[in-house]
Amino acid sequence: MSLDLKIKQLAKDYASEVVANRRHLHINPELSFQEFNTAKFVAKKLRDIGLHPQEGIANTGVVALIEGRNPQSKVIGLRADMDALPIFEQNEVSYKSQNEGVMHACGHDAHTSSLLGTAKILYQLREEFEGTVKLVFQPAEEKAPGGASIMIKEGVLENPAPNSMLGQHVAPNIPVGKIGFREGMYMASTDELYLTIKGKGGHGAMPDQLIDPVLIASHVIVSLQQIISRNKKPANPSVLSFGRFIADGVTNVIPNEVTIQGTFRCMDEEWREDGLKRMKKMAEGITEAMGGVCDFEVVKGYPFLKNHPELTRRVKSEATNYMGKENIIDLDLWMAGEDFAFYSQVVDSCFYRLGTRNEARGIISGVHTPTFDIDETALEIGPGLMSWLAIRELSQ
Repeated sequence: MSLDLKIKQLAKDYASEVVANRRHLHINPELSFQEFNTAKFVAKKLRDIGLHPQEGIANTGVVALIEGRNPQSKVIGLRADMDALPIFEQNEVSYKSQNEGVMHACGHDAHTSSLLGTAKILYQLREEFEGTVKLVFQPAEEKAPGGASIMIKEGVLENPAPNSMLGQHVAPNIPVGKIGFREGMYMASTDELYLTIKGKGGHGAMPDQLIDPVLIASHVIVSLQQIISRNKKPANPSVLSFGRFIADGVTNVIPNEVTIQGTFRCMDEEWREDGLKRMKKMAEGITEAMGGVCDFEVVKGYPFLKNHPELTRRVKSEATNYMGKENIIDLDLWMAGEDFAFYSQVVDSCFYRLGTRNEARGIISGVHTPTFDIDETALEIGPGLMSWLAIRELSQ
């Protein structure tokens, strides 16, 4: 039997276990940096396979190695994230979250269970490939500074150092059975902006005696968009959005200060730094010119995610061989963020999408929503495909 058929058979054999693991994780979600029981569950499953997991990286991260023949020849890293979101689940399913207010609404339960399935397949086939597979179960993808950044600082890309990294993420906008790829820049950097505009409040009928922070803040928000439209190169994707504006006055009372919160996203690290400097300077300058004071704080998030072109072309080609050309699609740029980007800035990486949508069954909700779910047939496809891609990349 050919290797791809062996992998497909093993993926089919283990599919029910992968689904059971996913449902266990879905019932018992844990927030970022709090994945203590999840980490214990993952480590036990890895030991049951026959592996010797290293626990406690980035506090709740778990790493394990699967060594094939000649394990020093090449190393590939496979990553899954484990954390859930602070969302009240509205799905009425047997595996509904039992941790009220916490939900796996971004598919990390699927990523973790899928990688456990991949581990089981690769361990069984370890005599049929050369090199080492490094399994990375990562905490806190959803919360800055991101579990990936901490794991990297604590040595996850050392001893042994991966030659490349693969990451797989569910895609509720892609039909189950299809896989999406994109070379080069794919996802955006994510920085959070926190502005406090301070003035002098008072009666709305006496504006001449005030320094109106509401008016100042309004000018600041409108003017900052000029940086995107006039200072950024047109071919460089970038987004500046503000989702919170609090002026806690009433109809005839102007407050002393206004708070604003927003997000800045782009796909160029040089422009990212330049844009943030320009925003700070403009916000402070406008506020000062109008008599107020601006506190401009930036909480740095993830860098932009770049898929290494040659690696991605190889992986896409092998996915085509495994899945069939009709099941491979090209992805558009996506301005969402993902902390897999930290790996992609250090080592050749490919982050691809696993279709999980099934309109006939009503599985259509997007990530980060209380009705998000997946077509679990993807949990046979995901482990098999990642196993195939890992083995094929180790052979390059």
